Formats: sequence, structure tokens, C-alpha cells
Amino acid sequence: MGGTSSFAAGSKLIVINKANNQLAYYNNGVLTKIFKVATGRKPSYTPEGKFKVVNKLVNRPYYSGHIPGDDPRNPLGNRWLGLNARQTWGTTYAIHGNNNPGSIGTYASAGCVRMYDQEVEWLFSQVPVNTPVVITASSKPFNSIAASYGFKVKGNFKPPAPQTAAAVLKKGSRGEQVTALQKKLTSLGYSTKGIDGVFGSNTENAVKAFQKKKGLKMDGIVGSTTKKALGLK
Repeated sequence: MGGTSSFAAGSKLIVINKANNQLAYYNNGVLTKIFKVATGRKPSYTPEGKFKVVNKLVNRPYYSGHIPGDDPRNPLGNRWLGLNARQTWGTTYAIHGNNNPGSIGTYASAGCVRMYDQEVEWLFSQVPVNTPVVITASSKPFNSIAASYGFKVKGNFKPPAPQTAAAVLKKGSRGEQVTALQKKLTSLGYSTKGIDGVFGSNTENAVKAFQKKKGLKMDGIVGSTTKKALGLK
């Protein structure tokens, strides 16, 4: 991996470690976020090496299954970051969303890297075409992996503190309280289009619909007033 890859202003880097199924996002050489992902069912399925994002697609159709891009059954989710891996050009291997959130964190794919839909939406909005992507299986921390591929990086990412019992639930929240919220909304007829413990756009829309029905402020945020109306602690 000779040479050093210097970061231009505004440059990005993605590092994926198949050993723990995590994806690290660097902005200007600083470790900014870490996400859970799913990778190949067998070690050989997801290619390893240094690649780059060569195309970005919204609602890519699932061609082999004849499923439109915006269909909830589409296993590719709503965002596709195509990679130039194994002599392909963003058509075969990608970082993409998924309609099976339960698979995230496991070895489940035919070779692609799966993310939660709302998390790949965020990543998609951050990274331009030509963003470098490193994929490996390593026991080393992300900064060491990046350095071994010639990238000068820094930063010690600290995950957000777990929510307290009185926490406000809103878009981006995750955990058991969100699961309970999704179950409650669904039981009341406000579909969250899945119960996965992740507060995304569908859960937000269900909250707003409930708030409208109850004459509450329609902000999609579950604070004490909305929790009380839902009968949640």
C-alpha cells in the first residue's frame, strides 16, 4: 500500500471491517461515525481491498426480482453507493439499504454491505462519488486500518450515551423504547412499517398522524405529553 493518501479539504473516507461488521465514516481525516452493517454470508462474498464509490442511486430497482426501486419489498433499500470492486463498476457491489433490518450486524448478504435505511440515507448525503472505501477483516481499530492503507486519520469516536427512562424519542433514536413505541403505534392503527427499534421516517410519520388525531403538536417527537397520550412510561 505504498504512498500516503492525503486528505483534501472536505474529503471523506469509509472503512468497513468485516470482522465486527462495522462501518467507519471519516470526514477530513477525523473518525466521525460508526455504523453496524451486514456483510457476505461467506467471507469470500464481500470483496476486500481499496475501492471507491463510483455511482450513487436513489431507489435502485431489484432487477433480478423484478421489484421497483420504491417498493417496500425491495431488498436493496432506498440508497445505493456502488463500488468498483472485482472489475465491476458500481453495478454488483455496493453499500445499500435493506428491507430486513434484523439482518444488520450479521453475515447475510451475497456480497454487498447492508445498512439500516435511515443510516444509509445519511451516509449517502455525506459522501460524493470517488470517495475511497476500504473493506477488510481485521482485529485492529479503524484508525490503524486506515493508516495501513495510507490514510492519515485521527479521532476517537465515542458512541452517544444510552437513553434514560425519561428520554425524548425522535428521529434517529433507537433501542427498546423505540420498539415499544412502534408496537404501541401499530396496535393503535398507525403503521410504522416494521418494528425494528429504529426511529426513522416511517415511525415519525406514524407519530405525527397520532398527534394530529389527538390534537397535539405535530412535530413527530415523542416527549412527555405524547408519551402520556400513548400510555407509554
